[in-house]
Amino acid sequence: MHKNGLQVAIDGPASAGKSTVAKRVAKQFNYIYCDTGAMYRAITLKTIRAGISLDNAKEISAIVRNSKITFAPDDNGQKVFIDGDEITQDIRSEEVTNSVSAVAAIADVRQQLSAQQQAIAEDGGIVMDGRDIGTAVLPDAEVKIFLVASVEERARRRYKENIQKGINTPLEELQLEIEARDYKDSHRKVSPLTKAADAQEIDTTALTIDQVVSEIAKVIKNQLNIN
Repeated sequence: MHKNGLQVAIDGPASAGKSTVAKRVAKQFNYIYCDTGAMYRAITLKTIRAGISLDNAKEISAIVRNSKITFAPDDNGQKVFIDGDEITQDIRSEEVTNSVSAVAAIADVRQQLSAQQQAIAEDGGIVMDGRDIGTAVLPDAEVKIFLVASVEERARRRYKENIQKGINTPLEELQLEIEARDYKDSHRKVSPLTKAADAQEIDTTALTIDQVVSEIAKVIKNQLNIN
């Protein structure tokens, strides 16, 4: 075990419940929570704001090198900043959501952000969620979870989230977007979305958040030998 506890990797496709669950698990064990997706979203937002094309890998890699992404605790989990500007809500826009896969597919971007994520997780006591945490970022994590859910259920969750934000995107459209995102994430050349061989899969389709958190907590307690 690391100095501050275990490394907990939670992976899975879009809207499988990773962030919600990871925040709760981190809180329960007093671990740090790191939303790696927010890091890719932050770079995507900065790229869009700079008017840089999503296929300009060189310029986007330079943005990563010249940006500072930081997190701060918040009642809702965490606030996200880039170069000192808070972007917590901005990175959840539809434009960023539909563009982030292209940025995340750039090899140099993944390499740079993975190195930052590994540094954050070095001492353990961390819950990190993303697409390739258990396979590429923290391949030696003591706990690896892979969350899945049906496309229909994930679209329903995204729809509910959007309505709360005042965004009314038709459910059918969200389902198509999620299917497209799944395809992009699982077919990219660098660190595609795949389940680690030693990860425990949990289907969250019919489970409540509390039930999923409880399942993961059992795995962590087992690893820590806590009854």
